[in-house]
Amino acid sequence: MARSARYKVKFRRRREGKTDYWKRLALLKSGKIRMVVRRSNRFITVQFVRSKLEGDEVVTYAYSKEIQKFGWPFSCKNIPAAYLTGYIAGIRAIKAGIKEAILDIGRYPSTKGSRLYAALKGALDAGLLIPHSDEILPEQERIEGRHIAEWALSLREENEELYRKIFSEYQQRNVKPEEISETFKLVLDRIKEEVVESETKAQEGGS
Repeated sequence: MARSARYKVKFRRRREGKTDYWKRLALLKSGKIRMVVRRSNRFITVQFVRSKLEGDEVVTYAYSKEIQKFGWPFSCKNIPAAYLTGYIAGIRAIKAGIKEAILDIGRYPSTKGSRLYAALKGALDAGLLIPHSDEILPEQERIEGRHIAEWALSLREENEELYRKIFSEYQQRNVKPEEISETFKLVLDRIKEEVVESETKAQEGGS
């Protein structure tokens, strides 16, 4: 129990490890749009947020579950999925008039090559300007899921029983993890095609 009169109880979200208020204040003072990346046990969420004194305003966002409609049959929380989600969010941000932003990964540890930075890479490739160091970004082979494909192929050759056990859900849907890199490229192309199509329709509608 605190006995000092100077003891101050921390804000609840700070006690729960959800919000770093000093960091939030710095982001608020910057006056720039925040690219907020969050992850759960199943999905990745990317939001572009305008910080205001009265609260945050979400300008646009993307949710990794969305990539399934483009034909993505794999996990929606891995590095390739995070990249694709960041790419979609980045395109939407640009269409909303956002040209630059600053990254906000909250209280997650800053780990080189993580899913959080894969989402950042997606937004960068979409055309946004976001301050960063190239050293923190995942390598292209990891963005495309080649490490997953190589591991799956190696596991299948060395221990087929374990392979079937680990990838049983994929097998039920006739999905091969060894083909994740090829699927990534196809899905990315579909995303780009749909974005171009939607922009064309928007221009035709405004003319």
